[in-house]
Amino acid sequence: MKNKNKIKIRILLFILGAVSLVNVIFMFSVANPTFAFNLQAFLSICLMVYAIFFNKIHRKIHITLTVLVAIPLSFALFLGIYGNVSNVDFTEDAVIVLGAGIQGERVTRPLSHRLDAAIVYWNENPDAVIVVTGGLGNRATITEAEAMSRYLIARGVPPSQILLEELSTSTYENLMFAKEILEETFDGDFRVVVISNDFHIFRAIRIARQLGLDANRLGAYTDWYTWPVNYLREMVAVLNFWIFVSESN
Repeated sequence: MKNKNKIKIRILLFILGAVSLVNVIFMFSVANPTFAFNLQAFLSICLMVYAIFFNKIHRKIHITLTVLVAIPLSFALFLGIYGNVSNVDFTEDAVIVLGAGIQGERVTRPLSHRLDAAIVYWNENPDAVIVVTGGLGNRATITEAEAMSRYLIARGVPPSQILLEELSTSTYENLMFAKEILEETFDGDFRVVVISNDFHIFRAIRIARQLGLDANRLGAYTDWYTWPVNYLREMVAVLNFWIFVSESN
């Protein structure tokens, strides 16, 4: 019976690794590559190798690996829950939509989800201005901000309610330059809503508050097939933020 269970576990682990590897290959064709693509591919291969040699590995190593895997899974769960619990009250003065890359002049699916969330918010609070953020990317022919603005206008948001931030190349710059634009727009204090995909919200809010923004959060939907690469990348980014950025301030 034990041998049968081990065979089932080995098959399951190998299939998970293979599916993850196929997912990486698929993501390369539909999204802008990041280091997380390579990380996911590496972990996928490691999982398949682990499955092949499963019976030759000592029980203590199995336990250790299980604990090590549980830690990032718990971390990812935390990021997902945090990003899906909004605290907006629809009285904020502005919405900041963080960039997520475009291809040519077309917004990517993750970015479209962010913009759709902004539209839902704006329909509840049409007095809010929307700051779209992002400069010229590798696969783009116009700035992210311009592509985002066109998307919003095509769906009924008046151009007068949209402010473009077209210089940034990172989340930090998205928020820093957006803050500068809003400080020029409003005479006094203002409150903002930061919109990004759910996995990204935790770090985005921490950066926003570090910059002195009075910020609430609204997480946008994330396609399930992008979870592995996005959460891997974001966990590394959050750790980098905690270790290097937070300590330097």
